[in-house]
Amino acid sequence: MSKVTSLHDRRKFRNRNALKKKSYGKFRLSVFRSSRHIYGQIIDDVRGITIAAASSLETSINKQFKNCGTKEVASVVGKLIAEKALKKGVKKVVFDRGGYLYHGRIKNLADAARDGGLLF
Repeated sequence: MSKVTSLHDRRKFRNRNALKKKSYGKFRLSVFRSSRHIYGQIIDDVRGITIAAASSLETSINKQFKNCGTKEVASVVGKLIAEKALKKGVKKVVFDRGGYLYHGRIKNLADAARDGGLLF
């Protein structure tokens, strides 16, 4: 069996290690994307709980758009996650893009979350 890690896994490992050094006392905005949907959640790593979550699977978003794998949907999810976080009293987070490159849907979600009031 080969133990070679993929480029995606290497980027994810590198990004998470860098975040551990910077994120003392802050929550983490973690992003996952598939070809059809995009998900975002704010995680408290100290307690191991999810504080707020939003995705393109929510009925309000899913009814608006026929294809949920677009940049526009990512922007809507970013605004929604920011609204939910502000309701819970979370303003400062660190952005965990995982192994994804910072462009396209990931960038749109991050920009919309910033516009919604999150600081990172």
